[in-house]
Amino acid sequence: MAQKAHSLSHTKWLCKYHIVFTPKYRRKIIYNQYRSSLGEIFRRLCTYKGVEIIEGHLMPDHVHMLVSIPPRLSVSSFMGYLKGKSALMMFDKHANLKYKFGNRHFWAEGYYVSIVGLNEATIKKYIQES
Repeated sequence: MAQKAHSLSHTKWLCKYHIVFTPKYRRKIIYNQYRSSLGEIFRRLCTYKGVEIIEGHLMPDHVHMLVSIPPRLSVSSFMGYLKGKSALMMFDKHANLKYKFGNRHFWAEGYYVSIVGLNEATIKKYIQES
């Protein structure tokens, strides 16, 4: 399976990560209008940072993403950016969320991340079947 390596000035890279994170209190909130808003917000924020979403799935109580993050960004800084900005954008777009969550805290603390290597096809299948 040939994989396309990306380039920076003097660097070739192929950095793929499987990331999972949940809404605060693991509330089953990701459905209907919130689901479509989050998908749009994630795509926009990832484009801003040069992160490619290879596969993604929004479950009612968690998010799975298979992403390619450039080496100039650490996973932790990207996740802080993604969760922080997406929460602010969700509260701006859906003002009624402040009554469910308060204080603009949409996401729970922390996340799961694993490096994707030769098992990319398996992880894609897992995310699609979730």
